[in-house]
Amino acid sequence: MIRKILAVLTVGAAACAATLPAAAINSYNSSPAPERTEVGAFLALWDTTGDAVPDRFDWVCSGTMVDDDTYLTAAHCTDDWPAGTRFYVSLDQDVQSRLDQAAAAGLTPAQTAAAFVAGGHAVEGDPHQDAAYPGTSADAHDIGVIDFADRQTTPADVWSFTPATLPTAGQLSALGSRALDAAPWLAVGYGTQEAVRGPGGHTHPGGGVRLKAPEGFNALNKTWVRLAMTAPQGNGGACYGDSGGPNFVTLNGRLVLAATTITGDTPCYATNVAYRLDTVSARTFLALYVNLP
Repeated sequence: MIRKILAVLTVGAAACAATLPAAAINSYNSSPAPERTEVGAFLALWDTTGDAVPDRFDWVCSGTMVDDDTYLTAAHCTDDWPAGTRFYVSLDQDVQSRLDQAAAAGLTPAQTAAAFVAGGHAVEGDPHQDAAYPGTSADAHDIGVIDFADRQTTPADVWSFTPATLPTAGQLSALGSRALDAAPWLAVGYGTQEAVRGPGGHTHPGGGVRLKAPEGFNALNKTWVRLAMTAPQGNGGACYGDSGGPNFVTLNGRLVLAATTITGDTPCYATNVAYRLDTVSARTFLALYVNLP
């Protein structure tokens, strides 16, 4: 998995799952999301050369605060990193600009991570993932958290935000496809844009800035919700780097974090496949860290 993550990062995209994990918000029908202060970037400080010296500090996924000290993301974002990797969350709107400024100042990756923490732009936490990951196609158990319960500083000490509202048990199934199709859906994340053809082939520009885009409901499966990202219908959606990020649905006037982005089509044009949070398996894992509705 770490090799896949690194391969994607080398072309400017973010972490991926075993199939084709998603990670970014498309450029079409998208806009900045400064109001979604509970949504943050997942950053890592790690060694890519095996010499035990960290040489990369970068955003790799997205996620959401679901209480004061729990950041929800995808298991494939927390899985299979080199020994000694350190994990951080930033709720800043624009993470990439700060990374660019640190690089221009000549800071090493470790110095950059320390500067992020000292400046109130990142908080270090502890990763955990569903023990059943990677599971099966029916239930990938692709869910994880960055936990701050044992840390002196939590995101709530640094930023002001209201944790996302999780769904009740079986809420999406109870509503059914017709009601879900009529409800507004919204993807949020820090990922890259859809594929752009260039001299070297397809690339995925952008990323590292919190954006949002409307989506359309497509289908509900046992543990997945499939969301349409097609531009002619006014939709946008997720791409590389949005993995673990939220897919909200408005139900009875309330924004509910229904599912987290996991995978999609290669160019990020058509479908966002997100892991449902109202299922028994998702709730069993989440119950270890948060009080569930």
